[in-house]
Amino acid sequence: MLTKRQNFLETIRGGNPDRFVKQYEPFGFIFGDPVSTAFPFPVPGGPEVKNGWGVTIRFQENTPGPFPVHDDEHRVVRDITKWKETVRAPGLDYPPEAWDRFKPAAESVDRNELFVTCFIAPGVFEQLHYLMGMEDCLINFYQEPDAMKELIDYITRYELGYAELLCENFHPDALLHHDDWGSHRSSFLSPQMFEEFIVPAYKKIYGFYKSNGVEIIVHHSDSYAANLVPYMIEMGIDVFQGCVTTNNVPELVKKYGGKISFMGDIDNGVVDCAAWTQELVAKEVRRACENNGKLYFIPCLAAGGPGSTFPGVYDAVSAAIDEMSKEMF
Repeated sequence: MLTKRQNFLETIRGGNPDRFVKQYEPFGFIFGDPVSTAFPFPVPGGPEVKNGWGVTIRFQENTPGPFPVHDDEHRVVRDITKWKETVRAPGLDYPPEAWDRFKPAAESVDRNELFVTCFIAPGVFEQLHYLMGMEDCLINFYQEPDAMKELIDYITRYELGYAELLCENFHPDALLHHDDWGSHRSSFLSPQMFEEFIVPAYKKIYGFYKSNGVEIIVHHSDSYAANLVPYMIEMGIDVFQGCVTTNNVPELVKKYGGKISFMGDIDNGVVDCAAWTQELVAKEVRRACENNGKLYFIPCLAAGGPGSTFPGVYDAVSAAIDEMSKEMF
């Protein structure tokens, strides 16, 4: 029987996996470091918090994740042409001993079985709209492209500095990087605009990780992004995680399998709800597994990490995947 790590690699490389990869099972996540824990993280139903960029974050109950507050009082960037007056990236200058207390998490992972995996969120595009709000963000791409490119470069340089510290201290094998690039129906940016503004940043970021020992890049965007897959390949992404059903994932597997793999096709909006049942979960998992096949596809909830909004759903999906492995392998 292959290890979880081996089975994952066989799946995304078109080899001979002996079962479906079961959601996030191959990844040994490191969720803590001096940078990510320097500021409080909101909890569902808890008070608003301010992150290291000065963005106020709220996490409402029964929602899959936190989101920034963007009224006039809380927006960090009100005028993109003056972003340098209000945007300050979090500090990265922590002493070595601050990193030492987090290293045991990486050292405890059996690298023969799992990938030591770092987690980054939000990504470049999300950081933009976190700072100014979605409407202003999208308008500014059209009205103030030069200022937006300056801010993207600033965010990218911060990410590269953070990446250097993560690679130096944890020597990760994999990266799970969040950046939602679309709604359920379309990408937020046209492919042409995405290529102009976002692709150069990620070629630098993911190129750095790949050149510093990271074997696997998993990019999370629980959205429609089928029109952006060629650019994902250009960026160096190995797995598009979060591919919701509107992407027509079976067609993506047929067209791009061997260049990139797909992790998802089980929509949280369908199964991760108060009225979920094991029968509903089993039906959706069966559809995904049978339609996508054994290679270049990992059945998974679209959400960007192990777990679910409603208790029991994630484990039920994993159990249903086990059943499909018995049937199809």
